[in-house]
Amino acid sequence: QAQLVESGGGLVQPGGSLRLSCTASGFSLDEYSIGWFRQAPGKEREGVSCIRRSDSATYYAESVKGRFTISRDDVKNTMYLQMNNLNPDDTAVYYCGATDRIIAGKNNICRPGFYDNKRGLGTQVTVSS
Repeated sequence: QAQLVESGGGLVQPGGSLRLSCTASGFSLDEYSIGWFRQAPGKEREGVSCIRRSDSATYYAESVKGRFTISRDDVKNTMYLQMNNLNPDDTAVYYCGATDRIIAGKNNICRPGFYDNKRGLGTQVTVSS
């Protein structure tokens, strides 16, 4: 059974760092486009960072550029999101997703709905002093 499980969330002070991990089982991440998404209370889901499988094109939301880094380890079948210089606006439930859908266009790389078929349950990230 295909499954994605996130870990690494928690409470961190503004300016701090966290690294989220997402381990896949039942399928190989290297055959999929992968990504991280978040949803804060009262807000829509947002694509945070994604990597398109076909050309390794990488997307970052404007709000996280220069602070977050997505990566993958295909040997461990795991993806990561390194988050630095966190601020309270980053507070949300973060979840990972994977898709084998063919994604055309730069603006579609991190569309949350494309990744709903394979999605983790999420991990809470809270940035607060």
